Amino acid sequence: MELALMSLGDIMDDPVTGRRFSASERYRMTLDAAEVADRTGIQGYYIGEHHGIAYTFSSPAVVLAAIAQRTKRLRLGTSVALAANLDTLRMVEDYATVDVISNGRLELVTGRGNFFEKTYDLFGQSAAESPARFAEAMELACQLWPGKPVHWQGEFRPPITGQHLEPTPIQQDRLPFWVGGGSSPDTAKLAGRLGLNLMLPSAFGKPDKFVAVAEIYREAFAAAGHKHASRVGACWHGWVGKTDALARERYEPRYRGYHAFNMAMIKSVNDNPPAYLTSTFDYEFLSTHGPAIVGGPAKFADRLMLLSELVGADVNLIKMDMGGVGRDEYVEMVELLGTEVVPQLNTQSRPAIAVNA
Repeated sequence: MELALMSLGDIMDDPVTGRRFSASERYRMTLDAAEVADRTGIQGYYIGEHHGIAYTFSSPAVVLAAIAQRTKRLRLGTSVALAANLDTLRMVEDYATVDVISNGRLELVTGRGNFFEKTYDLFGQSAAESPARFAEAMELACQLWPGKPVHWQGEFRPPITGQHLEPTPIQQDRLPFWVGGGSSPDTAKLAGRLGLNLMLPSAFGKPDKFVAVAEIYREAFAAAGHKHASRVGACWHGWVGKTDALARERYEPRYRGYHAFNMAMIKSVNDNPPAYLTSTFDYEFLSTHGPAIVGGPAKFADRLMLLSELVGADVNLIKMDMGGVGRDEYVEMVELLGTEVVPQLNTQSRPAIAVNA
């Protein structure tokens, strides 16, 4: 199992201390945490992309390039790059640049972002076009990545008439592409047909709702006859402490604050969100049957393995910097994750699956 960090760059003040939180602090602590992750054996760091709302990461490629310069082995990913909104050629150029700067460590996770309907308005696009825009973007991205001349014509951008991708990626013989999605069977089928990896999202609610989507992906992947193996990733909310009690006590007010922050954000971008995204905050449910992993290193490792097995994840992304947590506390958790959780994941057998996991 591979374990990585993810950050969406949410900006909210600390609900425990009332301390103000700035964008500059968020960027500094992300770079510091990436260095610790690289040193302690965590496999990757994935950066989100949002526009026009209270998430400060709008240019993941820039952040990942900065992380690349401060690390040696960490995989550098997105969570997600908005392929349906971006110009495909420019997107692939940006992430090919990250691949070159990092000497071939890029993992590009893309998504439709169709839940964020007002982002489409912001870019002068229609959210109703998101399936077609995304499919076209990913098909073109796959053609561009090897760096050979491309002749292509589509619906949503001008034709490409023999130009090639520059810079040429280090990983030009491998597509380091993931499709992010958990609610759309069509998106899962697209990932399988193109031979890409599937990344399931983090969301409030029971994780087993994503099991069927992962199976649809694997079936489409197998039907396409790809020679390489399919891969599934999953994203979780996490809080690790020196003891179970300390982790639970410190996490509850910040997770409650993040939930309220998230509910307000959802209402600002989508007038009709799915019911599971607007549920009442229930700490006990979320941390035992939902997407949250809370506890000391041993308990954290056990629950992560349980959830990973549930959805069949090869890669697990942990979001720990939510809820206004400051730099020192976040870096301390990353150190614990790398030094005390990762070794357990490498040595323990996976536990039996609980029915209500």
